[in-house]
Amino acid sequence: MKASQHVLGLILVLLSSTLFNGCSQAEDIVSQTPNEEDVSENENMGSRYWVYIGTYTRDEARGIYRATFDPSTGSLSEVELAVETDSPAFLALHPDGNVLYSVNEVSQLQGEEGGGVSAFRINPSNGELTLLNQVSAKGAGPCHITVDPSGQTVLVANYGAGSVAAFPIQADGSLGAASSVIQHEGSSVHPRRQQGPHAHAVVMSPDGNYVFAADLGLDQILIYQLDSPNGRLTPADPPATNLAPGAGPRHFAFHTSGQFAYSINELDSTVTAFRHDTGKLETIQTISTLPDDFEGENYPSEIMIHPNGRFLYGSNRGHDSIVIYEISESDGLLTLVGHEPTRGPTPRYFGIEPAGSYLLSASQQEGTISVFEIDRDEGTLHFTGQTINVPTPVCLVFVEATS
Repeated sequence: MKASQHVLGLILVLLSSTLFNGCSQAEDIVSQTPNEEDVSENENMGSRYWVYIGTYTRDEARGIYRATFDPSTGSLSEVELAVETDSPAFLALHPDGNVLYSVNEVSQLQGEEGGGVSAFRINPSNGELTLLNQVSAKGAGPCHITVDPSGQTVLVANYGAGSVAAFPIQADGSLGAASSVIQHEGSSVHPRRQQGPHAHAVVMSPDGNYVFAADLGLDQILIYQLDSPNGRLTPADPPATNLAPGAGPRHFAFHTSGQFAYSINELDSTVTAFRHDTGKLETIQTISTLPDDFEGENYPSEIMIHPNGRFLYGSNRGHDSIVIYEISESDGLLTLVGHEPTRGPTPRYFGIEPAGSYLLSASQQEGTISVFEIDRDEGTLHFTGQTINVPTPVCLVFVEATS
């Protein structure tokens, strides 16, 4: 009997030890929190996106097109027309995801001088767009558009006029008439492209308090404070940051941390890095977008930061490539990773899908969009072999579909 009790006791000890160790392992597993990058990637793997494509309405193009993108497979569908509208060259999404805004990049609209700005209601289940309204851009050639983070104001850069304008967003997502228009003044050194101001981009600071306007004609990033509730722009202090003469700043992007910002410069094929602090920019680096052995004309266009904040991408029109840089976490400086051919000439724009696993490059000249997989650890791009046709693509916007 005593022997049996001893054996039973050993069994109970072993069981107790096993159960204790099992609970400890379970607690360890529960306590291991995946990093934000992994969570972001996993959350988006089940999503399907509408990809809205802005165009110049010449030749076959008729307006905004749409395709579907499946990030679980990297599959991009053929396009169909979402809505007819005049030269919706650049697009921006309202923070609630239900309204899409576009510029109408023309010099005359509905018989009046200047371009336009349009608002469209999105049906997330079928991707249809319905025009809410269209207002005057208060300047010729509107080429870039953004929405402030609070969803109260749309901002537009008028390239032809060399001005920036703000538009209040109404309760239904439609646009009010311009609440603020600021005309840029001056010139720079390029004999043809910089005889006057050419506002080329308007970008919000991460806190939503400042607007940064890249002006290709002035070699400046002009900085404005935004009073969102009233849609008012006023010059910041200081009101601008100068770039090298002849640089031609085109587009502008903030790092995910908000501590750094970057300008891609169309006329001298460079990227300029800045340290950012509450509406102020300090230049810290300028780096070429091209290989050392490239000879020929080149005009960089788009610039984007990967969602993980580790890589910066820019498009080269002429070299026809995406340039890839690694971003130093400590000081924001750029180190060249390499160049990836875009499989289509004149890559005017590219878009990174929200999870950061794919990049879609739009060839304006050839009328195609090519799909690349992104190595999230190295930043490099790998062509998937998929290319679709779309007339004169200029801009891409991803909107999550609901079915």
